[in-house]
Amino acid sequence: MSLARAIATVGGFTLLSRIVGFVRDIVLSAVLGSGAVADAFFVAFKLPNFFRRLFAEGAFSAAFVPLFARELTGGGREEAMAFARQAQAALLLVLVPFTALLILAMPWVMVLLAPGMRDDAPTFAMAVEFGRIAFPYLLFISLTSLYGGVLNGIDRFAHVAATPVLLNLTLIAAVLGLTPILPNAGYAASIGVAIAGVLQWVWLMVACGREDVAMALVRPRWTPRVARLVKLATPVAIGGGVQQISVVLDVVWASLLPVGTISALYYADRIAQLPLGVVGIAIGTALLPLLARELRAGNTQSAMTNQNRALEFGLLFSLPAAVALWLLADPIIRVLFERGRFLPEDTLRTASALAALAVGLPAFVLVKALAPGFFAREDTRTPLYIAVAAITANVLLNVYFLFATSLELVGIALASSLSGWLNAALLAAVLRRREQWIPDGRLISRGIRIAGASAGMGAALWFGLHWLARPLSRADVEGGVALAGICLIGIVAYAVLGAALGVVRISELRYVMRRQPGLRSADPGEQP
Repeated sequence: MSLARAIATVGGFTLLSRIVGFVRDIVLSAVLGSGAVADAFFVAFKLPNFFRRLFAEGAFSAAFVPLFARELTGGGREEAMAFARQAQAALLLVLVPFTALLILAMPWVMVLLAPGMRDDAPTFAMAVEFGRIAFPYLLFISLTSLYGGVLNGIDRFAHVAATPVLLNLTLIAAVLGLTPILPNAGYAASIGVAIAGVLQWVWLMVACGREDVAMALVRPRWTPRVARLVKLATPVAIGGGVQQISVVLDVVWASLLPVGTISALYYADRIAQLPLGVVGIAIGTALLPLLARELRAGNTQSAMTNQNRALEFGLLFSLPAAVALWLLADPIIRVLFERGRFLPEDTLRTASALAALAVGLPAFVLVKALAPGFFAREDTRTPLYIAVAAITANVLLNVYFLFATSLELVGIALASSLSGWLNAALLAAVLRRREQWIPDGRLISRGIRIAGASAGMGAALWFGLHWLARPLSRADVEGGVALAGICLIGIVAYAVLGAALGVVRISELRYVMRRQPGLRSADPGEQP
């Protein structure tokens, strides 16, 4: 499968998930609002999500996928699956006691995660209870990530990309169905998270069975392949999830600010995650197994070309998205969330956080395209050192913004954006110095044109904001229609400017979306 087609598959299903996720967040904002119950739930939900993204989708996937590709290329599917089952046994050996330990230690964990909540005993108690209910999600979603790595390794992306839809649908059903019979909506949402983990695991377990890569249980064994997996995964566990570490640090800082700050940061991040999920995660998911196979086969020039195209895809979507989110932050938050318990003052602070997060959006996407250049070469230490530098910068910036300025919530979001740019710049600089990535003429030329088209689109949106100022100030149907209209203005402006500047051509789209036989992983059961 071609890189573009793989990105389109993952991105398409991720877009569907994000749309359903918006419905989920609209329901949560209306039922939970932006107060104490919402803060308690979002802190509790952040905990398993942090470990999921750091270990399962970060460290484990970054280490597992290249090794799985090596086994698939060198020994065929049978050897690769033997390794995958050993990896599953090792994962369970760590996760089962880890999950149990953190459930028992939840009060102390919450003190570390949200120290500011200790001053509000009822909210802190809810956060501990919600955390204990939701945390088993980590165990099941980690297994889901492993199964997803296996399916992605054999170029089966659709089932994996569709998995998050189950989480969103389950949360919607739980909040609407269970809230009336429970003390508050936080309990319902926490139960929904736990149930969603089980459903996602079952979904991919069935998908693996249908693709003849069933993940049977085996006894844990310390083998050279498992030792290599642990060696590669350990540095990434510390550094590969720099963005997620930053997000958790953001919760720590936000807990020191007035009630509702954590919730506002969550809603802003959810909007910013749309382009990051659709583009950034899609690029990282599709690029890593492809680079691993190409480098294993000695096709270094092809690997470099694909990395350049991945960066081009990232810029093509993230730059205009960043401009749009920065300009439209206020009407987006108002139309999507301002109802029920979510008040106009919540809109203002959430929109300000979203605008600050938009500044770092292209950087977060570029990191997703640059990091596979290290992971595919089984180098997980260099991203670790870079991540530590970015995390350190994030902490220093937060201290400055919170205690030396009056930015507060905006400062938290801005610190994440600036540290994201530092992370991307350092990754690019190291790859360039090692000559493992050299930007080609097309990437440089297209990057400049994309920036020009994005600036022109921004000008069109600015005029549109003034033209539709009155309806955009409303949180009703009229406001929704106006928001859709101004988004359409932006899309048309970017498309027209992109075509005029030669950002992308129809003939190229047709070519890159074709299946490219040379990029497909070996499958002993298929005829050449």
